[in-house]
Parts: sequence; C-alpha cells; structure tokens
Amino acid sequence: MLKPDQSIGPHFNKQSNVTKENYLIRLTTSIEAVRYLLHQGLAFRGHDESQESTNKGNFRELIQLLAEENDKVKKAVQSAPSNCKMVAPEIQKDIANCFAEIIVKSIIEEIGGDVFCLLVDESADVSCKEQMAVVVRYVDKLGVIKERLIGIVHVKETSASCLKSNIDNLFAKYGLSLKQVRGQGYDGASNMRGEFNGLRALILRENSPAYYIHCFAHQLQLILVAVAKKNDDANDFFDMTSLLISVVGASCKRKDMIREKQQERIRKAVGNGQMSSGTGLNQEQSLQRAGDTRWGSHYKTLKSLCNLFPEVIDVLQYVEKEGPNDAKRRQARGLIDYLKDFDFVFHLHLMLLILGHANALSLSLQRKDKDILEAMVEVKLTKQKFQQIRDDGWESLLETVYSFCEEHGIPKLDMDEDYIDRHKPRKNTNRTNYQHYRYDCLNPVIDLQLAEFNDHFDEVNSKLLTQFASFNPKNSFEAYKFESLMELAQVIPRRF
Repeated sequence: MLKPDQSIGPHFNKQSNVTKENYLIRLTTSIEAVRYLLHQGLAFRGHDESQESTNKGNFRELIQLLAEENDKVKKAVQSAPSNCKMVAPEIQKDIANCFAEIIVKSIIEEIGGDVFCLLVDESADVSCKEQMAVVVRYVDKLGVIKERLIGIVHVKETSASCLKSNIDNLFAKYGLSLKQVRGQGYDGASNMRGEFNGLRALILRENSPAYYIHCFAHQLQLILVAVAKKNDDANDFFDMTSLLISVVGASCKRKDMIREKQQERIRKAVGNGQMSSGTGLNQEQSLQRAGDTRWGSHYKTLKSLCNLFPEVIDVLQYVEKEGPNDAKRRQARGLIDYLKDFDFVFHLHLMLLILGHANALSLSLQRKDKDILEAMVEVKLTKQKFQQIRDDGWESLLETVYSFCEEHGIPKLDMDEDYIDRHKPRKNTNRTNYQHYRYDCLNPVIDLQLAEFNDHFDEVNSKLLTQFASFNPKNSFEAYKFESLMELAQVIPRRF
C-alpha cells in the first residue's frame, strides 16, 4: 500500500501497454510491406513459407528485412505470440482490401456525382475464373482526364445480362448510378457491343446518352486480323511465316547462328564501304515471334525477316543438312523453296507496306495526349493512303520486289508472261502475272482493308465524336461550331 507502483494493477496496465505498442508496431510494419508490394505490383506469397525455407516469399522476407533494420520492429516481431504475428495470408488480404476501399472511395469523391464513361472487359485469371474489370473515365476538377479501375468482379458467365447485373451491384456498393454514364467502351465481342442484346444495348435502354464507342486502336487490330483470315493468300503467307519462325527459332544454337552471321555480314559490308557505321546503326536483330492479338508485332517480325533474309536462308540450309530427323530436314527444304519464290517476296513486301501504315496509325492512336479530332483525321488519311496504294502504288511496290529479288538472287517474273500457280503448275490459269499479282493479290487485300475500315470506323460514331470535339476549350474554343451544337442537341435532348 505504501508503494503503489509495485502493486498488481499497475503491473497489469504496464504489460498491457507494452503488448498494445508491440501489436501496433507489427501492424504498421505489415501495412508498410503491403503498401510497397502493391505499389510495385509484386507477388506476396512464396512457394515455401516454412521456417526452414530460404525464401519465404516477398511479404515475409520484407518483414524480416524491416525487422533487421529497426531494433523496435525486431523486438516486436520476435516477442509476438504465434497467433498474433500479423503475417498470415488473411491479414495480408485484409490490409490490401482496406487499401483498395480507400482508393476507390477517393475516386468516387473525385467524380463527385458528375458524369463519367464506363469501360469494361472480362478475362479468365490463372485459376480459370472469369473476372470482369470495371474502369471509369472522367474529368477531375482541374480538367485532367483520368481512367481509374474501381473493381474486379468474378462473374459466373459472360452473358450481357450477367455482366449488367454485376455492374449494377458494384455501382450500388459505391453509390454510383447508370444515369451518370455518358459513354461506354468495350471490345468487339457480340455480348458487349451487340445492338439488341449486348451490354451496350442494356445500358442504353436505361440511359440513352450512354453512347458506345469502340477503341480506335482495338478496331485497327480487328481490321488487320480480318485481312489475314478472309484473304487466302495472306492467310497462307502468315501460316508459312509462323512455321518459319518456329523452325529458325527452335533452339538457342540457331538464334546464335543468326546473330553471328549477321555480325559477319555487317563487318564485311562496313569494310567494303557498303554500310556506314555510327551510333545507333547496324543494331543486332533477331526474329521475333508475332503475338496473337498485337498485330504491330507482325510488322516487326516481317521487318526483321526482310533484314535478316540471308541469315535465315543459311540457318535453314544448316537444318536441311544437319536436322535432328528427316521430318525437320524436309520442313527446312520446303521453307527454302518457298522463301526463294517470287510469290513469297511479293506478299512479304505487300504486307510490310500495309502493316507499316497500320502500325504507324496504331502507335499514334495509343498516345495518351491524342486529340480525338487528330485521331479522326489520321484514320481518314490512312484510308486515303490505302486507296492511293491501290490506284497508283503498283509500280513502286513492284520495283521494291524486283530490287529485293536482285539482291538475294531470287528469279524475277515477267509480268507479261502467263501466271503459273505453284499449287497446280500444270493447270492453265488464263491469267498473266500482272493480272494475278495486281488484280488477284494487291487489289483484293486493299479492298478488304478499306471495307473493314468503313465497317469498324462507322459514320455515326465518327460524326458523334466530331460533334463533341468541337467543344474542346483548347485555344479559346478554336474548334467550336454552332452547327455541331444544334446537331448534338438533337441527339441528346435531355442534356439541353
């Protein structure tokens, strides 16, 4: 009684305060670790998180590092009871979910009840569960355009009604309304862009100003895919190119052969004065495997194939002689015959010409600072370039093809002679080489490109975007047009 500090009560309070302090230190340390891993986009867990493991995963290893650098953290971690270490997977998920809720809340506050655009896409994750990503695009108070992810929702099916139901639930959770939506952006799948039963149609029935606009860059990808699928000659060309990449790039040894032979060729050319040397010139190249969805990668593949043509032939000749089995040797022999044929050279340069213009447009459309009017103009100019190639580009294309044939010792065809189909050499085609390559190869591919351009970049959406763009405040509303205001008032009368 004479010494209150030594009584049981103060001792309990003292122990309780120490426990609380250590708990807060461990919690703060776990929060900082989660913050860092989320910011860097790194995986949290490891394959083996046992005490004997030499690598317990990013989260636990980061906690251990922070403990080694701070004595207070080290003491709090070492003295933690087994059921309160704050490193369990459930704790990690709870902290990450708290961060997500805080971020989404700040996004909703930044929108502030104003209008926004809705962007949706779905894809299967590594566990084969269908996930729907929901993104909002809006303008903040400073006039800056922002795109923010507000949720990833697991959907049982990808039907338009199921996607719409999950969007409604997500909007209800965060206090958003479909009436605020002023635009929709999806891919070209029928369940998304269908005019009658697609997701865009379901949302338009509730909110008529929510117009659907297909991503320009994605539409361009679909146009190029259509060329490869709908034109037989182009389809055969890309199939053979894919087989060529598989054979030439089948092993590291063959890739090294390409690099060594390219270096040797460049050294000889520089020594003979045929090439100039300098910074950024004569870079080492390799054949890149084209992606299934990014047709810009096909352009890079064909361009590298054109530049490395002698090296590719050398590697195929090596496989023909030293191949692991008869099938591979026959495959290499067939590819050599195909590559040294005029038909291959013609389609190679034709596709390079088409994909070159398309790739330049694609890169431009993907720029974040791209103005919509500039994008519309560039799409129109690209269509004009394709039309110009169809009308007046035959001579320059043929000149390029002949030059390539002369450089690599490939027999040139006389355009006035009868065309011989390599698949049916004995059958009379009743066509000259000129008629075949210009009217059966060049014109159909260009016509298909132009038709796909007109189909995907339709007049309705183009006109609507032009009307909205006329109210751009840039340069004191330089693009403003009174006629666009009147036309827009007829399209969305409620807003006026």
